[in-house]
Amino acid sequence: MPTARLADVTLNYQIDGGESAPPLLLSNSLGTSLEMWEPQIAALAGRFRVIRYDSRGHGHSTVTPGPYTIEQVASDALGLLDKLAVPRAHFCGLSMGGMVGMWLGIHAPQRIDRLVLANTAAKIGTAEMWNARIDAVRKGGMPSIASAVLARWFSSQLLEAPTPIIARMRTTLEGVSTEGYTASCAAVRDMDQRHLVSRIRAPTLVIAGTEDFATPAEDGRFVAEHVPNAHYVELPAAHLSNVQAASAFTQALMQFLTGRME
Repeated sequence: MPTARLADVTLNYQIDGGESAPPLLLSNSLGTSLEMWEPQIAALAGRFRVIRYDSRGHGHSTVTPGPYTIEQVASDALGLLDKLAVPRAHFCGLSMGGMVGMWLGIHAPQRIDRLVLANTAAKIGTAEMWNARIDAVRKGGMPSIASAVLARWFSSQLLEAPTPIIARMRTTLEGVSTEGYTASCAAVRDMDQRHLVSRIRAPTLVIAGTEDFATPAEDGRFVAEHVPNAHYVELPAAHLSNVQAASAFTQALMQFLTGRME
């Protein structure tokens, strides 16, 4: 896959779809890679130039020293767009990727056309929770938390009979660099955009999951209620709704990005 060398990080990325199609940037969640978007690519690539990448510290992108900040990770997204000579793009991010999307919508509105914030929150969890996870990873490595994280990503029924993509995502999670993961945990831990999301002016879709315990639906509703004229969709899924409710997620995404949800 191609890479983009930015000031202090090299990002691994992939592009699907026609070069002249409207650009759409996808940003992955904590502990995953650009492969998490596979269920959406076939449909999206027919209408958009889909750009997806491994966030700093994940996949095949550089693991730089931590801790990271959401501003730093969001600046990576802007740097990638700059490298690809993309002045404006639609953006879809899930969980940590959604936090990146909020930051971009607030601080770089001139770069965003339509904004999709999936299974995310303006503030996720408590400092104590994130510090405990960071400590667990430092002591036991990624495999020590994999089962607990997967139980938040997917419903128990899916985990009892995992599909190939879920099996791959477990492998990806267990293979994430401990430094990259803990540095990213710090970025999520330290981010609180609750007082800023009302500044977002891009047309926005918020997607939540009814069974999501990591970022409960009430967190999604908070964002939707504070972003002017935002659309809100709630899917019967846990945290990674783009995988668990792939068809409904893709349908909502396509309707919104093509202006059919107005």
